[in-house]
Amino acid sequence: MRWVWHLGGLSPRQLAVVVWNEIDKDDVTGRAAQLSFYFLLALFPLLIFVSSLLGTLFAGDADLYRDLLRHLQQVMPASAYQLVRATVDEITMGASGSKLSIGLAATLWTASSGMEAVINGLNVAYNVTERRSWWKRRLVAITLTVLLAAISGIALLLALFGGRIGSLLAAQYGFGGVFDRLWVTLQLAFPPVFMLLVFAIIYRYAPNLRSHGWQALMPGAFVGVGLWLTATWLFRLYLAYFASYSKTYGSLGAVIVLMLWLYISGAAILIGGEVNSAIREAAAKAGAPAARKDIEAPGDE
Repeated sequence: MRWVWHLGGLSPRQLAVVVWNEIDKDDVTGRAAQLSFYFLLALFPLLIFVSSLLGTLFAGDADLYRDLLRHLQQVMPASAYQLVRATVDEITMGASGSKLSIGLAATLWTASSGMEAVINGLNVAYNVTERRSWWKRRLVAITLTVLLAAISGIALLLALFGGRIGSLLAAQYGFGGVFDRLWVTLQLAFPPVFMLLVFAIIYRYAPNLRSHGWQALMPGAFVGVGLWLTATWLFRLYLAYFASYSKTYGSLGAVIVLMLWLYISGAAILIGGEVNSAIREAAAKAGAPAARKDIEAPGDE
């Protein structure tokens, strides 16, 4: 699969031009707006489930709840975070087992709808026709939703309990101060690594392609994660110094900021898919067997 890391024979500049043209042709900006709507629908049922779970399992652990919100604050724009936190606080006050079950069912259905929109967007990026039946496509969407939720849960556990886990490992195996410093460094590396894994899994299973080597997924995964991190940072910087949506939109300002952030997330996923698609098509034209097989052999009928 060396052809992947050689960008299918394209130079970085040629790849950038091809991807830019494909973004316009495939209406990535419009599809990212569609994804932001589905992501918004999935967000609050997810909050109902997570906050109810916290209220049920960790009712007496206020520090854990604050740690969760602190990690969320590091990712989201400030006004969007305030909106989400206010919603979480309101819901957590009435956490119950029945709400937990309803939240789980609603989260799975609405989040899988968002994943199905990702599937459609990546099919367009890869220039393939969706040939899977409705129920099979929905099953793939639900499976991906559960799998990505599990990965996110592991990442969250490492973020919340990483210090305790490191201390237990050090005590169990007699590691010294070097291990403590190494573990702190690893904790900083965990979030981007898990994000790369999430993007790679989406690119591996969402589009209707039969053959899809893991190495072929990494250029788009690196680009998608890099774009998402960079765009999120720039967006937060812009909001901090240049924008005040509340003055224009009032109480809707926070909702608009949240939608824009979700829009950035959807665009990053789709652009990463466009990068992978451009490399594969260039490699197929150059005669790479693995790439040509993927282009010529779309997924299940």
